[in-house]
Amino acid sequence: MAVLDLNADLGESFGQWVLGDDEAMLGLVTSANVACGFHAGDPSTLRRSTAHAAREGVAVGAQVSYPDLRGFGRRFVDVEPAALTDDVLYQLGALEAMCRVAGSRVRYVKPHGALYNATRTHTAQARAVAEAVRAYDPSLPVLGLPGSELLRAAEAAGLRAVPEFFVDRGYTAEGALVPRREPGALLEDAREASDRLVRMLDEGVVRAVDGTDVAVRAESACVHGDSPGAVAMATAVREGLTRAGVTLAPFTGPATRAGT
Repeated sequence: MAVLDLNADLGESFGQWVLGDDEAMLGLVTSANVACGFHAGDPSTLRRSTAHAAREGVAVGAQVSYPDLRGFGRRFVDVEPAALTDDVLYQLGALEAMCRVAGSRVRYVKPHGALYNATRTHTAQARAVAEAVRAYDPSLPVLGLPGSELLRAAEAAGLRAVPEFFVDRGYTAEGALVPRREPGALLEDAREASDRLVRMLDEGVVRAVDGTDVAVRAESACVHGDSPGAVAMATAVREGLTRAGVTLAPFTGPATRAGT
């Protein structure tokens, strides 16, 4: 695989609460999953994030979530599918407004946190997310975990389903992410994470927390912008990919820089 997208969750500051170094990360990634105000992000943060992404030529995706500011979108919400579809549409519209002002547009959709994990197996919620994207713009790809109900629902709705790999998260033997409260959930060694990503590209597998190898393929790799040492992690990953001869580019195609 000669080309890979590198994405990060950004735009997650809220009011006086600053989370992560968005400017530094936007100089390293090729796609930005920007919060849409439901789990994090306020209007000013969204506008700054989309404007900076446009200047850097970074593709912007809508990081949609349950309405859970207090829990940072990491708590499951048993929401009715029709209401979830409306929630996703609402968030898409909010981020699209900021992108239009910045001279860009929303290029893809990725669920956040508990919604991302739920749509791995929750068929109704996966279909609700896919329905929102289809209704809004059927040309938008959906980013999700390989083998998930979300990607199956996206394909069934006629959407492009894009498999994703997590650079700094542990995997279970089933190919799911290790829950954050369990041992092995987060990787902190940047070189180890970079080497693991290159192995995934070369061999199509990742070492799970139980020591087994799990088959994984991906068109995009995620580095969490809110993790400790996120900038160092993203820098090491870019360097590792360059050494391996991998070209970094948005999976949605070239993003136009603002003013060009």
